[in-house]
Amino acid sequence: MVCLVTPALALANNGNWQTAQRWARMLAADYEVRLVQHWDRRAADVMLALHARRSAASISAWAEQTPRRPLAVVLTGTDLYRDIAVDASAQCSLALADRLVVLHEGAPADVPAEYRAKCVVCFQSTGLRCTRPKTVRHLRALMVGHLRSEKDPATYLAAVRMVAGRNDILLDHIGAPLDAALGDQARALAAAQPHYRWLGALPHRAALAHIQRAHVLVHASAIEGGAHVVMEAVRSGTPVLASRIAGNVGMLGRGYNGYFEPGDAAGLCRLLARCRDDAAMLPALQAQCVVRAPLFEPARERETLRRLLVDLLETGP
Repeated sequence: MVCLVTPALALANNGNWQTAQRWARMLAADYEVRLVQHWDRRAADVMLALHARRSAASISAWAEQTPRRPLAVVLTGTDLYRDIAVDASAQCSLALADRLVVLHEGAPADVPAEYRAKCVVCFQSTGLRCTRPKTVRHLRALMVGHLRSEKDPATYLAAVRMVAGRNDILLDHIGAPLDAALGDQARALAAAQPHYRWLGALPHRAALAHIQRAHVLVHASAIEGGAHVVMEAVRSGTPVLASRIAGNVGMLGRGYNGYFEPGDAAGLCRLLARCRDDAAMLPALQAQCVVRAPLFEPARERETLRRLLVDLLETGP
């Protein structure tokens, strides 16, 4: 029996929920999996808990059991790159965990040194999708992510304003206004700029269809542990323009040519212009994404999870 704790359930439609739902499916053939938001103290053999701070209460309660049961804590993003530096409950989760699961290849170096030996890298995955034909009449860029500061939609909105004079660059935006002020900005910009569309929150399948149709995905995050949308774009044949932060570099590779500095709207605009004006730019980025695509294969993620659970259950806490 696996107790899989996620701070976000289906209604949130965010990365933590997508991870938890996918892992529950992957493990179902070999384990009974209970997917919960908070541990209800029902018996289980092992716990996988997503997010060191937001699942801290479940993690600490699980660790108090006698006899102690194995525990893996999954560092999903804001916990790794913000909370563990300042939050005592997140720090406690790191200490209590038998394994720390991280979501990109550079993440172990970002874990405090005393806990790095616990780290297991598990790239998230999605199926390989066909690359849809894309118009040559214009460049369509797309940002996917709920409107909140961690995703830095402000940089995307600033870039929209900067390219306002170019009718051949169209920019779409998918995400719920979790920050009301950012939602107001997006709504006002969509009314003022015909080349910008804010599509609001969309179901996952609809968002994937937009990713397949876009020429390029923009991922401007300030804090990221390993974004679903990045791997979904890579596996859909859509190149990515990404902020140069650890979570993006750990997925796309250090030598990737589609980075702009965090918060640098002008740098993002230059990349968008190159993608439209330089015929070699998009194919070059796409070729780099093709090299990284095997990292995000479902079979690879499933095998990593299988080995993690076998290790935890055989060796114990």
